[in-house]
Amino acid sequence: MSHILDELQQRGLIAQHTDLAQLRAALDEGPITYYCGFDPTGPSLHHGHLVAVILMRHLQNAGHRPLVLVGGATGLIGDPRASGERTLNPAEQVEEWAGRLASQLSGFLHFEGNNAATIVNNYDWTSQLSAIDFLRELGKHFRLGTMLAKDTVARRLESEEGISYTEFSYQILQANDFLELYRRYGCILQTGGNDQWGNLVGGVDLVHKAEGMSVHVLTTPIITKADGTKFGKTEGGAIWLDPNMLSPYAFYQFWLNTADDDVERLLKVFTFIDLEEIASITAESTEKPHLRLGQRRLADEVTTFVHGAEATARVKEASAALFGTVDPGNLDGATLQDAVAELPSASAHAGMPVVDLVEALGLEKGKGATRRTITAGGLSINGVKVTDVDATIEERQILPGGIVLVRKGKKTLAVGRLSG
Repeated sequence: MSHILDELQQRGLIAQHTDLAQLRAALDEGPITYYCGFDPTGPSLHHGHLVAVILMRHLQNAGHRPLVLVGGATGLIGDPRASGERTLNPAEQVEEWAGRLASQLSGFLHFEGNNAATIVNNYDWTSQLSAIDFLRELGKHFRLGTMLAKDTVARRLESEEGISYTEFSYQILQANDFLELYRRYGCILQTGGNDQWGNLVGGVDLVHKAEGMSVHVLTTPIITKADGTKFGKTEGGAIWLDPNMLSPYAFYQFWLNTADDDVERLLKVFTFIDLEEIASITAESTEKPHLRLGQRRLADEVTTFVHGAEATARVKEASAALFGTVDPGNLDGATLQDAVAELPSASAHAGMPVVDLVEALGLEKGKGATRRTITAGGLSINGVKVTDVDATIEERQILPGGIVLVRKGKKTLAVGRLSG
């Protein structure tokens, strides 16, 4: 790409912007400093934050310097929601979450070199503001009509609950972040989700009024599926980036289950694969949809970016083990347990008759039916066909994590779990 903005637009990573021509000129003059903010309203980032992170990484790869802002102060307040007043989280919890988010974010950008990323916390300057400073130095630049006209504020004012001054003031605090980062680091670009547009341009206005300078905003789109519905939920909830909240195996499977119509767009948004290669992957996937080539590449790339190449390799080995193409005994227990988490299960132990385990798993109705299946060659343990109708579970068949994989036919899979 001749210009980073062209690539971001072709990838579908820009939703709204201020003066794009001016920003292009600034980028052409040399490396700029830009930032994106992440409020610690939970213990982990999720896939929606990943869009913002990827935009930051593209800009850094193009030579620009990122500031990663963790909202230790704004997280204590909370961005107003359309649905009602937030419950204020304890300060200690917000501080803990801020640390966890900073740790996660440190894995997504480069922190060495000429354009090394820097993590900042807006608590450092917001906590130093007195009420008088807040009103005199910041409040004087904000017009009530503009603040009331913001979509979320307007909707809340029309509701029975209304909106507290605490949440109403959030937009001033976020705008002040841009002013502080402009003053401290010469930051001239803020990025963020498109639902933050009103707050982001508030920062542009504040910098202009306080410093007489023009700064810029880019927003990333809210990602939807081809059918227009919101993208990014599993049966268990959000697509968390913390492996302790959503296992790498479940994370990988989420991307692997992408619909054909969404693959090309998600490859552009969530990966760094060259656009020409994405076009080639998409064309081949269209010709051979049964191979799910696009989905596999998407799952590989995103899982590697978030959890690392080693975790991705373990996940793929676990998937192969479930389908009988690799020896499941070579897997680590944690990955194997993640892989079988959603499968039907029953208690098992060494010495247990196979027919009893099959019946407990509900794979057959009764021992007679199980024996007939074994005789017909339709049952396997850990990918090895069972040939003896009187076979028992042996110690050597208990996999890491206390798992025994039981397959009936080609597709029906269940798991025995070591008792105790």
